[in-house]
Amino acid sequence: MSLSRLSTLLGGLLLSRRGRSLAARHAGKIALATLAWRLWKSRRAPIQGAPPGGGAARAPHRRQRWSGRRR
Repeated sequence: MSLSRLSTLLGGLLLSRRGRSLAARHAGKIALATLAWRLWKSRRAPIQGAPPGGGAARAPHRRQRWSGRRR
């Protein structure tokens, strides 16, 4: 079983003294980045049970958000 690149990077950081101090200072940012990466990866995964092509199951196109400018 291979380790992911992110866990390998964090493991390498934690082996050195400067890496441990950097990880301690930025622990919250590292945790947030890890969660964001996992969410992004899970959103990119194909939906289970969806028909191939997605022609009939596509959601209607959302209108664009109002920018605040008047035309």
